[in-house]
Amino acid sequence: MRTIKKNIHWIAALLILGVFAKHIFILHNIFHFDWTITLYDAGVGTAILATSVWGIILLVRAYPTTAAITLYALFVALLISALTAVAQYETLSWWIDDPENVHYNIWLRQTLPIRFLIIWIFDTWVATIVSFRKNMVVLDKRFRKQSDASVLLKEAELFKLRQQLQPHFLYNSLNSINALIQISPDKAQDMIGKLSDFLRSSVKRESNDTVELAEELKFIQSYLSIESVRFGDRLNVIFEQDDAKATLPPFLLQPLIENAIKFGLYGNTGQVTITIRIMVKDSLLTISITNPYDPDIQPPKGTGFGLRGVMRRLYLIYGRSDLLETVKDGTTFTTTLKIPQHHAQSNTD
Repeated sequence: MRTIKKNIHWIAALLILGVFAKHIFILHNIFHFDWTITLYDAGVGTAILATSVWGIILLVRAYPTTAAITLYALFVALLISALTAVAQYETLSWWIDDPENVHYNIWLRQTLPIRFLIIWIFDTWVATIVSFRKNMVVLDKRFRKQSDASVLLKEAELFKLRQQLQPHFLYNSLNSINALIQISPDKAQDMIGKLSDFLRSSVKRESNDTVELAEELKFIQSYLSIESVRFGDRLNVIFEQDDAKATLPPFLLQPLIENAIKFGLYGNTGQVTITIRIMVKDSLLTISITNPYDPDIQPPKGTGFGLRGVMRRLYLIYGRSDLLETVKDGTTFTTTLKIPQHHAQSNTD
């Protein structure tokens, strides 16, 4: 379609040339007119036909809407075809008004209905194509507008989801700092410094659609350093990973690990171990987060938003709803995150 649009003038010129050549062939080889009459008829007929086609294109393009544009185009083609046939007949009759060409004049009058039919078929074809193309242009603009609106809506929802990840974590951190100020000012100061670095890193990553796995893990370590101040030796996080390189959208792991901490530490006074397993296989980054889980203890109010938010983000980015899974197995809760990798390769392969 783009190639046709780009070369439309050359295509029109070749089409007119083809009509002219065919006109000459029919008059000279089938009806056996001499070259003078043949060239006159072919030249005048083709010129008037080309003018009619140009008029049809202008009239259909000038139509203010696409409603009933096909019917309008057909009516225009019929009207202009009649005018074209009459114009050809009158012009050729006047131009070749010679007693020696009586046979041609009779033939011209007798073939007028056939000439009109041929012109009408050709003009109708042109009018239909122009009206169809105008419809396609309008539909394409409408589609692009709707597509742009959908993209903007998607980006707005993604931004909203990303912004919702931090407030409850920040609220908990500030509460912990407030409590530490009285009993352990040094820890409170340390936590403020780590929280400041963490938030600064968050702002820098905000504009990125994807980040390297190593960068995301560094960000998670910063997050865990803050949580370790809150929970002390009670929180133990173990990373199990190969040397695979991968990318993933930023801020996906934090809510999952935060959810694991809440499930694992709530109602538990002892040390809690959270295991994070990372691997890349078959162009798929898989991250499994396992934490202790007591089914008899009611989880904290509000727990679960992180999972719903991550699942929604994954659907908006990848169009899939099977990239986040949770499994409760006795006293163990496992969250598995899968991120498709188009170019990721495991170094261990």
